[in-house]
Amino acid sequence: MSRLLSELRRLYGLDAGPASATTPALIDAEGRTRTLVIELARPADWSALARLWEGLQADLDWPAPSIAINGRDGFQLWVSLAEPVTAAQAGALLAALVARYLADVPAQRVAQWPGRAESGVAWRHVDLVPREHPGGQWSAFVSPGLAPVFADTPWLDIPPGEDGQADLLSGLKSVGGEQLREAVASLGGERREDAAAQAVQPAGSPDRAPAASGPQSEPHRFLLQVMNDERVDMALRIEAAKALLPYAANGV
Repeated sequence: MSRLLSELRRLYGLDAGPASATTPALIDAEGRTRTLVIELARPADWSALARLWEGLQADLDWPAPSIAINGRDGFQLWVSLAEPVTAAQAGALLAALVARYLADVPAQRVAQWPGRAESGVAWRHVDLVPREHPGGQWSAFVSPGLAPVFADTPWLDIPPGEDGQADLLSGLKSVGGEQLREAVASLGGERREDAAAQAVQPAGSPDRAPAASGPQSEPHRFLLQVMNDERVDMALRIEAAKALLPYAANGV
């Protein structure tokens, strides 16, 4: 296994997989993920995304996320979680982060993963970095100091060196479970602290209490609050509404 593949699996992978596998899975068949990705594009604007990169560390006490150029038209932040969460929980958390740090950015310039597929039911994740895109343009992880250099051309014309990519990832850490629960409590407000902490218990954790069946269960409550918050951009409220579809189907 290459150093780069080893680092990608350490930070973002869910599957153990065979040693010959070329890419780790970012989301599994049960809709769980350890990877949160926010993209700002059209145009690429590192100064705006840097607010989020800095805020995650200064305000939420998270480890620095990795920074990527998407090979087309924008920047991405990749957050690694130590414990998997469901895609619905991830989507609600991403919407809250965007509302706090990127509220002044037009919604059409912001993308987040995991996100809903066009069917509105299944979840999908972003393409793994590095990757070649049409026209021979490559996505790649970049250092914070070099990110502004790619504002006009957020891609590489040649494949990035695997050892260099592995070096960039090797010093990064995952957001711990307690760090994640504290962040959700902070983003959701003190009145939702207990419920929000329950919402980000590791998916499938043996210590997780059964979800309540009423409308106050989590992540149902957190998603409802995002959907109904008039301060949140309408596109993000729509994403929260889509994430609530499985609950509606179950009569919750």
